[in-house]
Amino acid sequence: MNKNIYGNTVLTIMLIALFVFGLAIVKSTDMKRSRLEQISTQMKQIASKIKNLEDRIRRAPLQSSQRPSHIKKNDIANYAFFDQNADSGGRRITATTSETKNMNYMVNNESLVSSLWDYCNDSIAKRNYKNPALFQPMLAESWTLSEDKLTYLIKLKKGILWHDFTDPVTGKVWKNMEVTASDFKFYIDVTKNKDTDCAPNRTYLIDLEKIEIINKYEFKVIWKKKYFLSESITLAMSPIPKHLYHAYKGDFDGKKFNDDHQRNRVIVGCGAYQFAGWEKGQRIRLTRFKNYYGIKYGIAPPIEDIIFEVIKHKNTQIQALIAEDIDQMDLTPDQWVKRTNTPAFQKDGLIRKLKCPARMYRYIGYNLKNSLFQDKRVRQALTHLTDRKRIIKEVYHGLARMITGNFFIGTPYNDKSIKPYVFSIAKAKKLLAAAGWKDSNDDGILDKNGKKFEFTMLSSSNNPNYDKILPMLKENMAQAGIIMNIKKTEWSVFVQAMGEKKYDACICGWGMSFESDPYQLWHSSQADVKESSNHIGFKNSKIDKLIENIRTCFDLKKRIELCHEFHKIIHEEQPYTFLFSKDDLIALNGRYKNVHLFPSGLATDIIWTPSNKQKSMVP
Repeated sequence: MNKNIYGNTVLTIMLIALFVFGLAIVKSTDMKRSRLEQISTQMKQIASKIKNLEDRIRRAPLQSSQRPSHIKKNDIANYAFFDQNADSGGRRITATTSETKNMNYMVNNESLVSSLWDYCNDSIAKRNYKNPALFQPMLAESWTLSEDKLTYLIKLKKGILWHDFTDPVTGKVWKNMEVTASDFKFYIDVTKNKDTDCAPNRTYLIDLEKIEIINKYEFKVIWKKKYFLSESITLAMSPIPKHLYHAYKGDFDGKKFNDDHQRNRVIVGCGAYQFAGWEKGQRIRLTRFKNYYGIKYGIAPPIEDIIFEVIKHKNTQIQALIAEDIDQMDLTPDQWVKRTNTPAFQKDGLIRKLKCPARMYRYIGYNLKNSLFQDKRVRQALTHLTDRKRIIKEVYHGLARMITGNFFIGTPYNDKSIKPYVFSIAKAKKLLAAAGWKDSNDDGILDKNGKKFEFTMLSSSNNPNYDKILPMLKENMAQAGIIMNIKKTEWSVFVQAMGEKKYDACICGWGMSFESDPYQLWHSSQADVKESSNHIGFKNSKIDKLIENIRTCFDLKKRIELCHEFHKIIHEEQPYTFLFSKDDLIALNGRYKNVHLFPSGLATDIIWTPSNKQKSMVP
C-alpha cells in the first residue's frame, strides 16, 4: 500500500514536471514564432520600401544637377514655369463623362482625344503660357521665315524618340525610333489625302503647298500664298508615326487609315507621356515616358501617371472627388454654387476651386438645307425666342457671358459694339409674319403653304445642362406658334448626324484658338463637304470674300477691321443663334503644388505632389 502511494506520488511529480517543461517549450516556441513573424514583417516592409525607392529612381526625371547647366528659359517652351525642385511621382486622375470610339485624333475630333494627344505628342513649338503671342521651341531647335513669308525652315532637335510600342496587328516591337523630318511630311501627306477623314484639319492646310525634306533633321514648310495663320499652323504641327500607320507594303491607303481599328486603339507619340492602356468603359491610362527628350531641358512633368476615369454622372464624379478616388473634375455651374459650400472646398481645404474664361462657345445651328431656316428673318426670330439671360442666370448661375459671334470676347477681333438680339416674342412674331408664317387655321401653330412650322432640335445626351435649356426653348417657341421637338442621342450618333447634315437644328459648341480663321466654319467651299465643320451648309459670297481677305492680311489693325465687318454680317444673317461663352470651373485636389491659371487655362504639366502625399495609380 505504502509502495503504491510512493509510486503514485513520484509519478505525479514527474507528470507535473513534464507539464511545466512542456509549457516552457511551448512558450519558448511561441516567442520564437512571434519573433520570426515580426522579423518577416519587417523584412517585407523593408523590401517594399526598397522596391518603391527603386521605382521612384527608375521613373524619376533627371535631377537639376544632371541637366545641362546652360539651359535658358527661351531654349524650350515654358521652362520658367516648371519647378525644378518638384518631387517626382504620384498620379492625377481626371474624370470624364464619356469615352471615345478611337484614339486617332486625325480622324476623331473629340475633345478627349485631343487632350490625350496633347499629353502624348509634342509640336514644333508651343505658345508661352503667360504670353500666348510668343512661340517657344519644343521639337525644333530653331526656325526661320523667308522675307516673302512663304517658307519656314525648321531645324529639329536630334535624339527625339518615338514611344516604344508593339504593333497591335503584326506584333512587331518598335524601340528607339527617332523622330525625323519625314514624320512631318507624313503628317501633311495623310492630312491632304482625300481618302482620309481629315476634312476639318485639311481646311487649315489648303494653302500649304508642300514639305520639302533637306536632311534627316531639317525641312521646309512651303506655303502657296501668304496666310496670317501660317506661323501658328506651321509651329503647332506635330509629327505622326509612319511606322505605325503605314506598316505595310505599297502605297499609303487613306481608307485603311480611317478604319484601322486595332492601330487606332493606341497612341504613339514623342511627348512627355505614353499610352499605357485603355479599359473600355472604365479608364484610359498614360504614364511618363522615360526617354522623353524634355527631361534634359527641365520640362519633364513631375506627375508619373495620368488617368482619365470614365464616370458618366457628374454627381458620382463629385462624390469620387471628395472621397479622393479622383483628383480633378470639371464642375457644372450648379455644382459650383450648390455643392462646394462644404469644408472640403473652403480655403486650405481638401479641394481647390479654379475658375477661368473658357475658349469656347455654345450655339444653336440651323441646317440651311431645310427650307424652314433659309430666310434670315426666320433665323433672327428664333434668336429673339431664345431667352439667353434666363439660361445664363438659371442654368449657369451667372457663370457665362452672352455672345454675338464666333470670335472670343477677350480678343480685339470681337466687335463689342454689336448688341445681342433681345428676347422678345412680339418681335419674333413680327419677323415670322413678314417671312410669310401665319396661323391660317387658328390651331395655334404657324403655317406657310400648307406646311406647319415644326422641327426637331438634336442634342447630345452627355450634357445635363441641355436638359434644362431645351424645355425653356421649347416653351418659348410654342408661345410663338412653333412646334420644337427634342431628340437626344449618344455623342457618336450626334456627330454622325452633323457630319452627314441629317438633322433640322442642333445645340452644340466650338472651341476657340488664340487667333481664329473663320474659313473652316463659314466658307461656302466647305458647305457641301461631308464631315466638314460647316455642318449647317452656310453660303454667302460677301462672307467668302471677307474670309479670303482675312486669311492673307498680315496687318493686325486691318485684319481686326475685316473681322468686325465679318462679325456684323454673321450677326445679321444669324446662321447660328450664338448663346454664350461659359467659364471653365475646375475642382482639383489640394495636395497639388505649382498650380497656375494662364490665359489658356490650367497648366497641368507643371503641377506636382509632395512625396509624402502622393497616391498610387488605380489597379
